[in-house]
Amino acid sequence: MKLSREISDDGRFVRQPNRFTDRLGPPEPGRYRLYASYACPWAQRVLIVRRLLGLESLLDVTIVDPIRDERGWRVPGGDPEYLSELYHATDPGYTGRYTVPCIWDTQDKRIVTNDFPQITLDLEMSWGTSPNLYPERLRPDIDIMNDRLYHGLNNAVYEAGFAKGQQAYEEAVARVFTTLDRLEVRLAESEFLFDVLTDSDVRLYTTLVRFDAVYYAHFKCMVRRLSDYPALWAYARRLYAVPAFGETTDFDHIKRHYYMTQTNLNPSRIVPVGPELDWSR
Repeated sequence: MKLSREISDDGRFVRQPNRFTDRLGPPEPGRYRLYASYACPWAQRVLIVRRLLGLESLLDVTIVDPIRDERGWRVPGGDPEYLSELYHATDPGYTGRYTVPCIWDTQDKRIVTNDFPQITLDLEMSWGTSPNLYPERLRPDIDIMNDRLYHGLNNAVYEAGFAKGQQAYEEAVARVFTTLDRLEVRLAESEFLFDVLTDSDVRLYTTLVRFDAVYYAHFKCMVRRLSDYPALWAYARRLYAVPAFGETTDFDHIKRHYYMTQTNLNPSRIVPVGPELDWSR
């Protein structure tokens, strides 16, 4: 899985940089194809935004198999058979992990981007404008919030889960729950992170929806569950009730991916039963 390359000498998980960072051109029906996984929070962001903005006819999508091996993500019944083939077609010398989301240009035969933080912003700024998920008046605040979410929660759960040292693990877990505690206070008084639904809500949701099912036990983020936070739990369920969020959430894919793929953390590959949570409002 090549994950060992992303562990520093002091046992910290340092995520690999995104290799392909070109910006998306204007939408052209049939030209661009999104490769995504229901299991992956970074990919689900793009699936949610695609649905919210009504971009289904402009951005084709292929959902990869949730069970990944050393060859990377498998493309069910597809050509290519594995996503890695597209990575090597774009860069024959590529040696990193083969990640989703990525967007393939069917005209130029190359991966345009696997830069997950930027993909949703490109779609929001130049492909679709309703609802306005990245309003100009809020962009500085959204950028600050997104940075805080990434370092304090979105990526911090992985830093905890993949840590190879106690100190690295405890520091990451502390950031996770400091961030959740602050978000609980904020969302106790607001329907969304800002006064309207924004890109930041999309980024927060995809971590929250995986928290109790995966991150709590599998990544040892066990101080509190999402369902122990009244405001955050209500907020996550409000978003889940929106089709773009709920219909791109597949708990079967999520659980099978993490528990069956990450054998360094779960060598038995047994997928746990539960948790029993009612996501309906």
